[in-house]
Amino acid sequence: MKLKFTLSMAMISAAIAAAQPSNAADITIAIGSEPSTLDPQQRDDGAERAVTDNIFETLLAREPDGTLVPGLAAEMPRQIDELTWEFKLRSGVTFHNGEPFDADAVVASVNRIIDPEYNSEQMAYLATIAGAEKVDDLTVRIKTGNPDPVLPARMYWMKMVPAEYAFDPAFSESPAGTGPYKMAAWNRGEDIELTANPDYWGGAPEIEGVSYRFIAEGGSRLAGLMAGELDLIRNLYPEFLGAVPNSMAVPGLETSVIVLSTENPVVEDPKVREALNLAIDRPALAEALFAGLAQPAPGQLVNPKSFGFNPAIEAYPYDPEAAKALIEEAGATGQTVTLVGEAGRWLKDRELIEAVGAYWTEAGLNVDIRIEEFGEYLNQLFDKELRPDAIFVVNSDELLDADRPLTAAMEYGASYASNADEEMAAMIKAARSETDVEARTKLYAEITQKGHDLSYLVPLLNQEDIYAMSDRLSWTPRIDAKLLVKEMSVAE
Repeated sequence: MKLKFTLSMAMISAAIAAAQPSNAADITIAIGSEPSTLDPQQRDDGAERAVTDNIFETLLAREPDGTLVPGLAAEMPRQIDELTWEFKLRSGVTFHNGEPFDADAVVASVNRIIDPEYNSEQMAYLATIAGAEKVDDLTVRIKTGNPDPVLPARMYWMKMVPAEYAFDPAFSESPAGTGPYKMAAWNRGEDIELTANPDYWGGAPEIEGVSYRFIAEGGSRLAGLMAGELDLIRNLYPEFLGAVPNSMAVPGLETSVIVLSTENPVVEDPKVREALNLAIDRPALAEALFAGLAQPAPGQLVNPKSFGFNPAIEAYPYDPEAAKALIEEAGATGQTVTLVGEAGRWLKDRELIEAVGAYWTEAGLNVDIRIEEFGEYLNQLFDKELRPDAIFVVNSDELLDADRPLTAAMEYGASYASNADEEMAAMIKAARSETDVEARTKLYAEITQKGHDLSYLVPLLNQEDIYAMSDRLSWTPRIDAKLLVKEMSVAE
């Protein structure tokens, strides 16, 4: 199948005509969808994180290159025993609503997010954590159910919330964190506005205010940038890299993948699942959609930058004839496979979903593509009772460890995993708690090989992060793709 994708410039011209000057003290960032909540512990929503990464903070942080460093913790944690890690906290830090950041806040944050009744979508990041206990006002111990060699990285993910206000119904729309920016306004359907926190413990940030505008369509984001209405866009169409004032592509942590529900009638057959992988020309997708700024995923969801990546596994080959033969052999020719996705959250997500659907159609299936609003998409992604045959995800591994993607997509009963392989689930749990590096590496090699051999997933591409900025904005992209406004500056 030959792929060709073009982008009209009509919207760009229209936006330029309507250009409005920006306030030099403020910036405007485009995000692909409106957050479904601003509670930083509830959903696994990248649009929400783009905003709340600037409102809330974590015990540990990362340097732009990925190095773990103290955040709200005053120093790196000390391991007390195989199930206990002790954190010393910064003194004098307060939440935006005036509550103190102390051990009580950490205990409340930990216990809130792991509470089964709270039902956080983020548990793939936090699966080992059993609870927290206060030692004194500035000392807290995090407990794990089993030994956990990556507990420090998990505390880079978990945002700290106020001990009392986090349980107020107003919190999800009017949040209060410890971060460099405070909530100013949420104009539904338009934007979210933040303002600098002058009392921030790390020093008042340079940029006074930031507005996050919800723009799903990539051409519209580009038009807004060229019209001077936006200062930063991510997911720049790669064909425009270098054609806008200030653009860059950097290695990222995202892997696009389709998760298959192995208990559903058509895709329960391993032959069909193998065919779904063989039917896709990944190098053609990488070139046609991303101008080469993506690489075929090497047969697994674990990112090549993460611990546990299996270098022995290669990308599924493109073999459309073998795919057709397998589908015919399984008696699935003409049967319907439902492919669920969304549009605007990730770079060229709709185009990628539709291209995969076209490949599967050529292989002999009837493909029902359903593009959902992002909140409904998340509902279906995390619904453990009713899984679509296939659902598109772009997985980012901020923990830089195989436990996060494997828990999310392959551990039976966890997160959005859609297989029913209890043996594999046990292997993933064992690897999570293995402290011997060699033994853990071997376990991940076995897990990723089994997942490949049984085609539980359809890994697509390892994608680069592509940004464009206004001439007045200065910022260096991070390996974790966080848009931390405190690291940005503007020229007056």
